[in-house]
Amino acid sequence: MVSVQSQSIVIPSKPTPNPKLFSLCEQIKLRTHAPLLYVFKPHNHKNTSTFLETLKKSLSQALVAYYPLAGRLSLIKGGRWEIHCNAKGALLLEAKCEELTNLNQLGDFVPTNLVSQLIPNINYNLPIEDIPLLAVQLTRFNCGGFTLGVALCRAATDGTATMCFMNAWAKLARGENLDPSEFPCHDRTMLNSRKLTHSSSLHRHHHEFDTPPIQVDHDLGNTREVSVAIVKLTREQVSILKKNVNSRVNFQPTSKDVPKTKPYSTFEVIAGYLWRCVSKARCMENNDQPTRLSTLVNCRNRLKPPLPSGYAGNAAFPTVTPIRSFNDLTCKPLGDAVEDVHKALERVTEEYVMSALDYIDREKDMDLLRYNFHYPAKSVCKGQYKGNPNIFVVSWMNFSYKDADFGLGEPVYFGPGYMDSEGKAFVMNNNGGDIVVAISLEVSCMDNFRKIFYDDIKEVFCTSKL
Repeated sequence: MVSVQSQSIVIPSKPTPNPKLFSLCEQIKLRTHAPLLYVFKPHNHKNTSTFLETLKKSLSQALVAYYPLAGRLSLIKGGRWEIHCNAKGALLLEAKCEELTNLNQLGDFVPTNLVSQLIPNINYNLPIEDIPLLAVQLTRFNCGGFTLGVALCRAATDGTATMCFMNAWAKLARGENLDPSEFPCHDRTMLNSRKLTHSSSLHRHHHEFDTPPIQVDHDLGNTREVSVAIVKLTREQVSILKKNVNSRVNFQPTSKDVPKTKPYSTFEVIAGYLWRCVSKARCMENNDQPTRLSTLVNCRNRLKPPLPSGYAGNAAFPTVTPIRSFNDLTCKPLGDAVEDVHKALERVTEEYVMSALDYIDREKDMDLLRYNFHYPAKSVCKGQYKGNPNIFVVSWMNFSYKDADFGLGEPVYFGPGYMDSEGKAFVMNNNGGDIVVAISLEVSCMDNFRKIFYDDIKEVFCTSKL
């Protein structure tokens, strides 16, 4: 059991600008908060009694540079929203966990039950204008270790910008100053201006906003049981899996004018492998069930010119694979699923982003865009959960969480604080370069998924030794 000891609102330490920031990309995000968990081992040789004050002071300094995070969402016409930079502040909680004597008792930090209590609880019954965009919870353990649970509004920032903020805050907590290159860019017009203004030839239909497949002949009403698990692949297993897929593809140029194609990336292979394993675990009832994979692409460097590295708004655009059947996925080689993921990622070019921004700008019902991508067919199920045949895979592989040293050592673990959306997976690197996947599935198929996940990789491993 985790009990909150104190809470306070932290405002910027200096006066900050008070614009209203509007971004087309942020209209397709949810107003809910992304839950991040940082875990820190005990440091007996350092004074931790004043650590809360250190966090408060450094957070107030960080909010000067990242002042939109001290603001609030404000609803505007057409179900859209903007960030009102009104310096109302971030929420900082101090909590204690009496139930555990050692952080090791949390095992792999599977984001459920007790672990979810390490994340600030956001009250969404409040008016949207009163809900902090940023909330942080410091939880102390009897062993001297602690966690930082971070809840950041998805409509305010994306994962890349979040990492920049957390690392900047940590640097200030260590008593260091931010370099000029570390200051964020809050100019949302830099992305808004990319929408189509001169040509209709680039207008296209964006399938990522189409109604996703729903479960056929599978009505659970309003109830569902979701299980969360952590599965892992060693560096050697990942290498063999990639080699197995890439060896079946000819990556030589087809002509002098066509450059050599790059081998599939680690994320593409892992995402395709997850999609296939999940479909195998789910297909006991209906082999013809349609399914798709969704993911996000950081577009900062895909634009010409690229956005500044410190761009602090949302620049992660959704993309989806073609719809396949369970039978199609499970009977054909893994490379087919990986190729679908590869094409979905490669599709996100500057022209694609321009067209997507124009599509968002012209859409009248924002909920159709938000919920068709993020949740399984909420718009057509009318609140009834019909079962989810799809998977949403997010890459956290490039997040530099080790830089989040607040003066008491770098974190020993970073991952999602809770997962309540069935069919979602986070792909992460651990300290040794192995792959860690946090995934949420219905209880009824989780055990089957685990078995398939490890059995299939053993089969690939054994085949590679022949």
